Amino acid sequence: MPPEIPDKVYFKIGEVGQIVGVEPYVLRYWETEFPQVRPDRAASKQRLYTRRDVELLLEIKRLLYEEEYTIAGAKKKIIGRKKPPETGPLKPGHEILVQVKEGLMNIKRLLEKF
Repeated sequence: MPPEIPDKVYFKIGEVGQIVGVEPYVLRYWETEFPQVRPDRAASKQRLYTRRDVELLLEIKRLLYEEEYTIAGAKKKIIGRKKPPETGPLKPGHEILVQVKEGLMNIKRLLEKF
C-alpha cells in the first residue's frame, strides 16, 4: 500500500524523502535521471516538490525497488505511460474557490427549476 501523501501544495526535499522512503541524495540523483521530476525552487533555492512530483517519485521507487527495473528500464516505463494533463500547481485557496463555484452553480441550477 503506497504511503499517504499529505494534502499540501509543496513539499521540501526532506519531507519527500520521508514519504518516498529514500535519502535526499537519492531524490537529487533521480532528478538527473528522470526529467519528468522537476521541482520548483523557492527564493532560497530550496527544492519544492508538487504532489505530482511525489507521486512520480513513488512510482520510480516502485519500479526500481519492487519490480527491479534498471534506471534505463524505469525511464522507458515512465515515458511510455499516458501522461495526465498538466494543470500546474494550484495556488493556495484555489481548491476552496473551485468548490464554492461548484456549489453556487448547483444552487443556480436548482433556482432555475422554479
